[in-house]
Amino acid sequence: MASSEIAAILENTKELDRLRKDQEEVLLEINKLHKKLQSTPEVVEKPGDNSLARLKVLYTQAKDLSDSEANISNLLITQLDAILPPGPQGQPRRRIEGNEQRRKRVKTESDISRLTPSMRNQLEACASLKGEQVAARVTPRNAEKDEWFVVKVIHFDKETKEFEVLDEEPGDDEDSSGQRQYKLPMGNIIPFPKSNDPSSAPDFPPGKHVLAVYPGTTALYKATVVHGHRKRKTDDYVLEFDDDEEDGSLPQRTVPFHKVVPMPEGHRP
Repeated sequence: MASSEIAAILENTKELDRLRKDQEEVLLEINKLHKKLQSTPEVVEKPGDNSLARLKVLYTQAKDLSDSEANISNLLITQLDAILPPGPQGQPRRRIEGNEQRRKRVKTESDISRLTPSMRNQLEACASLKGEQVAARVTPRNAEKDEWFVVKVIHFDKETKEFEVLDEEPGDDEDSSGQRQYKLPMGNIIPFPKSNDPSSAPDFPPGKHVLAVYPGTTALYKATVVHGHRKRKTDDYVLEFDDDEEDGSLPQRTVPFHKVVPMPEGHRP
């Protein structure tokens, strides 16, 4: 075993340590920005604010560092394979498959552990929605029009970051004779405020566009907040729904606070 080979391995382990320290520093910066945006989301609307651009830069740095870490790790594995003695011939295939499965499992656990604390908390929050009703976009990303329904969460997969949800109301079309089940990414789901916890509900000012459950249905549509008389978070919203004209004007409809959610970015009504 050549000393130069050992030296090269040790050099790469130092580089791996440096990458991980850099990752920790970037993750700290990301977490600071997350807290800032969570406590004062309105800051991004101020002229000259670069919080979102800074967040994108930090995410890019985190991804690059993660890719570099993977490359160095693979290089170390190759270097170690080159100097370790070969294993015995005729090694059982089942053992190899078992190791492969174990590597996959370790990789999954490692991927989750390397997430920022904020993302880990988000995954836990998604998993805790099991059994809850949420707002879900059931149409694909390339659809001409977004359709949002009230659905029930059956399961959340932390590895694929997908929700399994159930639309408990049968559709209006002839082919829809019962409940429908969907697998949806995290971006297609918006949790409702809890009816027994008004503090979880955002406070939408008059003129704000929102997504709300149309009275008497389980579908959500774009609406505008028209009254600011709400003195408590438990008070209902008075809304005007788009395309809801009656006799040439938009009727004002009352919707419970826990059936109103923020308007998704890029919504196609």
